[in-house]
Amino acid sequence: MTKKRVAVLISGRGSNMAALVKAAERADFPAQIALVLSNRADAAGLAFAAERGIETVVLSHRDYADRLAFDAALDAQLRVTGIDIICLAGFMRLLTPWLVERWRDRMINVHPSLLPAFKGLDTHARALALGVRFHGCTVHFVRAEMDEGPIILQAAVPVEADDTPDTLAARVLVQEHVIYPKGLELLAAGRLTVEDERVAIAGARGGLPTLVAPSV
Repeated sequence: MTKKRVAVLISGRGSNMAALVKAAERADFPAQIALVLSNRADAAGLAFAAERGIETVVLSHRDYADRLAFDAALDAQLRVTGIDIICLAGFMRLLTPWLVERWRDRMINVHPSLLPAFKGLDTHARALALGVRFHGCTVHFVRAEMDEGPIILQAAVPVEADDTPDTLAARVLVQEHVIYPKGLELLAAGRLTVEDERVAIAGARGGLPTLVAPSV
């Protein structure tokens, strides 16, 4: 099996990156994590990747005149490394439409809410403030608009009466670590197609639901 080469882009601790790395260690997983790239030299996730023999690169956005110049350098690095798929994992940079289109349907992200609800930051506090009964996370293809793109998988968790943003975030993060590797697996195996900005999953049993129960 020829495995797809994946770059994971991080800006911090990289817990979702670590979940992807661990999943990719399976012999039958259709992708390998070939590169972990960060725009911050102090990103804790870089050490995790390096310890596992994964190539790491620091590309500071501060070294470039504007977003497009940074994205051009990022794109060049990805292509030199022979990357097939990009996974955003807490990468705290807004990517330009130019870069997003060059990697259309080959770039995915995990977001800590049930999109299209609660785009952007502070999703858990905002969910609690509005009194929602369920919260969760979404794996989706990346589009130029922030937290937009066809949904691949979602996982929901119940909101408890005594939840704080931190306790809710912790339960959601568990599910991020479940559905992000699964989303990458589906993409790398060639099972995802985008039709009218909706994702179809080939070979899904009875049409695999995009909502994954917390117990998965």
